[in-house]
Amino acid sequence: MNDNDSNIQSAQMGTWGQILGRLLSAAIILAVTAFFTPGFSINNIWSLAIAAIVLTGLDYLIVRFTGLNAVAFGKGFVGFVLAVVILYVTQFFVAGYSISWMAAIIGALIYGIVDYILPGEQGM
Repeated sequence: MNDNDSNIQSAQMGTWGQILGRLLSAAIILAVTAFFTPGFSINNIWSLAIAAIVLTGLDYLIVRFTGLNAVAFGKGFVGFVLAVVILYVTQFFVAGYSISWMAAIIGALIYGIVDYILPGEQGM
């Protein structure tokens, strides 16, 4: 294997590592958010894993098509509103994930705080 092949393989492993890291951090942040938010429940680990995938996917699609990032802190009011909507809409894609509008608002605040505290670049 030459240097070019190893660089390509390393870049691919780095991309997968970033994706897995983002999903893991999203799941941790989501679990903490659900724990501290009244009216927000995730029934089991599988619902948590699927919700993290859905949240990450929705955020990716929004960033891809609009350029807006759904981060409660650092992106202003628009980012906060997107975070609320994404948290709320996720319940329609994931069984065992339940959230009210008020819980989505509180959850977006908590999600933003936990996301800000944890090291690295997570985003929703």
